[in-house]
Amino acid sequence: MVITPGQEHEINAYPALMQEIDADPEQLLADKGYDSDAVREDVADRGGEALIPTKKNRKVQQVVDKPVYALRNRIERMFNRLKNSRRVATRFDKLIESFAAFVLLAAIRLWFRFVHAT
Repeated sequence: MVITPGQEHEINAYPALMQEIDADPEQLLADKGYDSDAVREDVADRGGEALIPTKKNRKVQQVVDKPVYALRNRIERMFNRLKNSRRVATRFDKLIESFAAFVLLAAIRLWFRFVHAT
């Protein structure tokens, strides 16, 4: 997990995320915010496939496998459920460490509900 300031673009967190252990994805599902040649080349160098829709201003539009890309909706729903915790949604914490700890606690709470579902 990498937390960036609210005004920073999310693509700036990409190098830090890829330094994690076992960060060689077979497929990278991302939104148009990650559409850059550098990200696509990095994923290809790691032996993966970048499933990122291209921005409208690109001269060469790349086709994305829509059924696989539709799985990204599950990730978005997970973030929505994390934001059900008011403390995560509003970020009351001043220190990044305490905010990150609470995000992890909220994620663990969701994971318990998923694992122990009857």
